[in-house]
Amino acid sequence: MPRYAELQSLAGPVSRETFERLEAFERVFLRWSKSINLAAPSTLNTLWERHILDSAQLLRLAPDARQWLDLGSGGGFPGAVIAILMSEHADAEVNLVESNRKKAAFLVAALNEVGVAPRVHARRIEDCYGLIPAPDVVTARALAGLSLLLELSHPWLQAGARAFFHKGRDYRRELEESGNAWRFDLVEHKDKVDAEAVILEISNPMRISSAGAA
Repeated sequence: MPRYAELQSLAGPVSRETFERLEAFERVFLRWSKSINLAAPSTLNTLWERHILDSAQLLRLAPDARQWLDLGSGGGFPGAVIAILMSEHADAEVNLVESNRKKAAFLVAALNEVGVAPRVHARRIEDCYGLIPAPDVVTARALAGLSLLLELSHPWLQAGARAFFHKGRDYRRELEESGNAWRFDLVEHKDKVDAEAVILEISNPMRISSAGAA
């Protein structure tokens, strides 16, 4: 399937201009990867499928969301991809949080180069509480275990946001472990790019008090 058609089948309607911006981002990413470790070297040859399309599929899960927050954005997956896709909507805002200064600099430079105004916060996630208003959606990919992700995203989820967390084949163990400290609403979405992965949609998280758990 041609790239453009494949992108639209996963993400929904996407303009040709946005598609070209994603291809431009791919080129910028590969250029920067020669000097900065942005992704596992073994995945660079399949960057489009492994990272860009895998990120883009999130739009199908939240087609009406306009305010997005990506935690631990790293090389831009899914945050930069979402920012490019959402650039078609004048009322959209995508915030990317990345504490590594070199990776944050890459995100700013790459998004500027492809014509998307970046909203990159070179801070620790905890330092962004109160700085970034509650979004519609919080995302994270390859950042941390589920229990820690819930802890890091809790202030925004408590305010009504939904989370979409990419998880691999070991996700059931993470769900079980997180159940010791959290209760939440969960929808499991099959990853349409990686057959061994899932996307966990989480909302309404509540901490289990130590007294209640005893």
